[in-house]
Amino acid sequence: MFPTGFVWGAATSAYQIEGALTADGRGRSIWDTFCSQDGRIVGGDNADTAIDHFNRYRDDVKLMADLGLTAYRFSVSWPRIQPDGSGAYNAKGLDFYKRLVDELLSYGIDPWLTLYHWDLPQALEDAGGWPSRDTSKRFADFAATVHAELGDRVRHWSTVNEPWCSAFLGYASGEHAPGRREPAAALRAAHHLNLAHGLAVQAMRAQNADSQIGGCVNVYPVTPATGSEADQDAARRIDGLQNRFFLDALLKGSYPEDVLADLSHLSDMEFIQDGDLATISAPLDMLLINYYSRFTVSGAPGGAASAAAAPTDSGSPWIGSEHVGFVNGGRPVTSMGWEVDDSGLYEMLRRIADEYPRVPLYISENGAAYDDTLGEDGTVHDPERVAYIDAHLRICHAAIESGIPLQGYFAWSLMDNFEWAWGYGKRFGLVYVDYETQARTMKSSALWYADTIRHGGLLSRAQ
Repeated sequence: MFPTGFVWGAATSAYQIEGALTADGRGRSIWDTFCSQDGRIVGGDNADTAIDHFNRYRDDVKLMADLGLTAYRFSVSWPRIQPDGSGAYNAKGLDFYKRLVDELLSYGIDPWLTLYHWDLPQALEDAGGWPSRDTSKRFADFAATVHAELGDRVRHWSTVNEPWCSAFLGYASGEHAPGRREPAAALRAAHHLNLAHGLAVQAMRAQNADSQIGGCVNVYPVTPATGSEADQDAARRIDGLQNRFFLDALLKGSYPEDVLADLSHLSDMEFIQDGDLATISAPLDMLLINYYSRFTVSGAPGGAASAAAAPTDSGSPWIGSEHVGFVNGGRPVTSMGWEVDDSGLYEMLRRIADEYPRVPLYISENGAAYDDTLGEDGTVHDPERVAYIDAHLRICHAAIESGIPLQGYFAWSLMDNFEWAWGYGKRFGLVYVDYETQARTMKSSALWYADTIRHGGLLSRAQ
């Protein structure tokens, strides 16, 4: 049984579900541009319609209520609210989120709002994007605008979702929008995404000190393939860039010296200005943690390529450590090629609790893609996903029992959706979506999760 008050949620992001990309004055985002370029998205897919949540949000909230969710984590579309990324807000765009929040509250579902899940207004990218310091300031203004309009009804706020992805997949590997392959620019982007978080926290705190505000990081335990010096160094490097660069900045107010040394050939770090790290590390009410898998790495010459291949042609996101190879650790994999390792979740939770200032923790994304199909009887059986979530929830329970301040869990994702550069070929949802008809069908994992929520815990181990 989980503690009374444990948050049972599911998560989505605006660009992956909303569609309606030109409705009510919405501006263009970097993902709109990215999707329009040949070869960027598997199958040439785009998010023009996605799963039409913009028009079907009431039915989708009813699904959440049927699941028994106590909270729903969603993001707002920056270009829907501020079409050019600055200046006056678009009232019609913001009204959509007001209607969504009101609908959630009418069912007793707590709205958890994420301000940025990767859909930068194209106008800001044209002005330099995240490598430009000014984008951080524009984000703080945006955060203040949304918070001023919704802060009376939304209590839980997170700033930037997975800044690692925006910086290094967007500006180093080119796998994500805006599709640039500029390592030095990616490093600047990483710092400015952290700074954007800090400035947004300041702006929202100034408006309402009662809001619960947090940052959101995606973490991976990193294991050396062998005990060799090269593999140990590879693990240090990847852990530094994936985990410590962001955790240390948010929670300690510093960047790891070894990581800065690894990257010194790219920059003299002049973009880190006095006071930046104090701004970035302002006290948080919570830390949101996205967890999916473990990395096993090798620094040996000619090391193996990543077991989880990129969907399209792209470079390495591991700036300064492009020589590191990612090897298969021999565990089962999801349809993304990601290894299933629930023990890694405990490892990261324990580490964060022991090595950083104490802060309430929430699992804000955790889930798995499998090749789900709609049966002739109208059902979708996904026992692998049930087993995946069951195993990770057991880890969450063990973490709580051991004194780790974990207070909630959000499954990724509520519904099948547009999976970025993978298009519609990967399904993470608890709810199956027929992309032709937009019909929603609860998978067996959704029914299992609803039962778990209803009982406040896990009755028996999933098979």
